[in-house]
Parts: sequence; C-alpha cells; structure tokens
Amino acid sequence: QVQLVESGGGLVQPGGSLRLSCAPSGKMFNIIKWGWYRQAPGKQRESVATLTSDTTNYADSVKDRFTISRDETKDTVYLQMNSLKPEDTAVYYCRFMGWIGEYWGQGTRVTVSS
Repeated sequence: QVQLVESGGGLVQPGGSLRLSCAPSGKMFNIIKWGWYRQAPGKQRESVATLTSDTTNYADSVKDRFTISRDETKDTVYLQMNSLKPEDTAVYYCRFMGWIGEYWGQGTRVTVSS
C-alpha cells in the first residue's frame, strides 16, 4: 500500500525556518488536493495550508509566513515555514486527497524553542 513519507521536522529557534517535505512511497493517482495539518499538545488537529490546481489556502495564524508548494515531477509537497514562533510547535501531517480516498503521513515533529 502506498504511504506518505514526511521529513524535515526538528528543533528550531524562534524566528528560524524549516522546510517540510511529503512524498508518496509509490505512484498515486487522481489526487486533487494536498494539505498540511498540525496538532499541538492538548489541541485538536488543524489545517495549516491546502493546495489544489487553482487555489491555495492558509490558516490565519500562518499567513505570510508559511508557503505550500508542489513539485509535480516528484509528486512531492512542501511546506516552507519562516519566522517560526513557539506556538507553531506541533506534529505536522501531510494529506493527499483524491476522488476515492485520502492518505495521511505519519507526522513530523516541529519544535520551536530557544
């Protein structure tokens, strides 16, 4: 079964940057929407950024700091995170959504702390 593999998390100081990557372990078909979500300790999972062929949406808390993008040739989705804040600390998950189902990554931890 095809899985999503995430990478790029880690520990970073406030104001720093990280780039998360999410790639499938095999070929996926009919994917129409890609997204990044996060879950902070004690909180519900929330949408961070989503991407379709013609729209991009961001949570208000990350606008102008985070950028979602996709490399079609690699079937990989990225989340560039700049000006990180302690409140961005969470486990980040990618999600690929298709006509007949969806896939979630295993999560990558991002910790923003001095």
